[in-house]
Amino acid sequence: MSSCLTLKKSNCKNCYKCIRHCPVKSIRFSGNQAHIIEDECILCGQCFVVCPQNAKQIVDDTEKVRVLLHSGEAVYASIAPSFIANYDGVGIDALREALMKLGFAGAEETAVGASIVKTEYERILREEQRDIVISSCCHSVNLLIQKYFPHALQYLADVVSPMQAHCRELKTRHPGCKTVFIGPCLSKKDEAERYKGIVDAVLTFEELTEWLKSEDIALRKETDQTAESRARFFPTTGGILKTMAQNAPGYTYLALDGVENCIAALRDIEHGNIHHCFIEMSACVGSCIGGPVMEKFHNTPVKDYMAVARYAGDKDFAIEQPESGLLKKDFSAIKCRVQTPSETEICQILRQMGKFKPSDELNCGSCGYNTCREKAIAIYQGKAEVSMCLPFLKDKAESFSDNIVNNTPNGLIVLNESLEVQQINQAARDILNIRAASDVLGEPVVRILDPRVFLQVLTTGKSVHNKREYLAEYKRYVEQSVILDHDYHVLICILRDVTDEQQQRERKEAIGRQTVEIADRVVDKQMRIVQEIASLLGETAAETKIALTKLKESISDE
Repeated sequence: MSSCLTLKKSNCKNCYKCIRHCPVKSIRFSGNQAHIIEDECILCGQCFVVCPQNAKQIVDDTEKVRVLLHSGEAVYASIAPSFIANYDGVGIDALREALMKLGFAGAEETAVGASIVKTEYERILREEQRDIVISSCCHSVNLLIQKYFPHALQYLADVVSPMQAHCRELKTRHPGCKTVFIGPCLSKKDEAERYKGIVDAVLTFEELTEWLKSEDIALRKETDQTAESRARFFPTTGGILKTMAQNAPGYTYLALDGVENCIAALRDIEHGNIHHCFIEMSACVGSCIGGPVMEKFHNTPVKDYMAVARYAGDKDFAIEQPESGLLKKDFSAIKCRVQTPSETEICQILRQMGKFKPSDELNCGSCGYNTCREKAIAIYQGKAEVSMCLPFLKDKAESFSDNIVNNTPNGLIVLNESLEVQQINQAARDILNIRAASDVLGEPVVRILDPRVFLQVLTTGKSVHNKREYLAEYKRYVEQSVILDHDYHVLICILRDVTDEQQQRERKEAIGRQTVEIADRVVDKQMRIVQEIASLLGETAAETKIALTKLKESISDE
């Protein structure tokens, strides 16, 4: 399969929205990126439509068409009949005029090919009397049957699509020309690649719009009317049936749109519940006017249907019907290399996802899969990862954070901006003598703590760190930090109980004071003793001096 869809990795934000909307789950998630599995994809384009980051992009073939136009060969455009809904008030003549300014030799409506195809359907029902006939106009439906319902291939009409029928007719009338299909469909690019030699290139309406804009070509607002244009109904739900006679005896005529409805009908067919029926199937809800390009850029289904209905006539195009052999198209089964795990392997993966019993399987769909079992199978097939289970990740994160919060020695209190308690851990309850968290949850913090520091942080926007406080009511010393989380609009209060540390410090200070007092008393006493000794020594020295002086004097006198 050609790569009609590409992924812009830088845009992918692993939201899983594309997986949720993919009807066949043909998207693999790996390395925080979504990847399209080409072998399984039916090119319905839903991932392109729903991607909120525009990570899925349709491959632009404008340059390829430019090359065709400069090749020297005549290039004709086949324009899908849904154009009248995409280009408000612009008829085929005005669109042909604009395309010829780009270098096209001419442009016609694909509805001409639709008339050829519906006539062939009528012949099959009338002459071949098949049990069930499924329309083959929608390439995404064809891929769905080829890849996922190969047993129903026998019921798929072996008839070319209107695009192919018209482009063959153009090449018959203009030998050697090249053909370009222009429409709202992504899968037509793949159809052109698979069946070479019929359609040389495919543009979407969006690609054409951008091209015209770059060349400053404005579309003239003018519609044309012709009664011979009933096949213009083809791009609407039931549009094929509107153009058919519906007179084959014994047949029920039914129109289905949307891949989910088509899948349900194909399952019924496989189970043998449907017989003698012609089923018009379209992958897009609303058929081609709800195609991926229309849905993404021009999603007005009622207005679009009314535009088609007003433009369509009540008679068939005046064309010469080709021989049936020239309209044959072979469809073969396309194998999807998908492995199916055993029940034991599924259960093992479910356990990795934290699903140990059926009640654990929430089937919430947040990962993109409808059930946890589908997700487990996708993990086995390498399409998904265990980490895509959001409830599992939430429980794991909560368990991890709860373990930290409940086992930390620090008290933690979370407040909202109204200063109401949102969360409190065991350590904080121990510090504040609170019996149970439910006693304070949702209550104003003033019930348990002085709110001034919280008001200060809210007002200034500046956090407070390691501010020592004495909680007189609780007879505890704490180091209090208050942090403002601007993103989540909460205040986080961290209380570190430093009562023992403070008491030890106070004891050391008391011992220090006592030591100083004792030292002072010892010094004072010692000083008194020294002074007394000095005093005694002083008196003795004086008496000795007197005695010696008298002795000296007496000796001198002699």
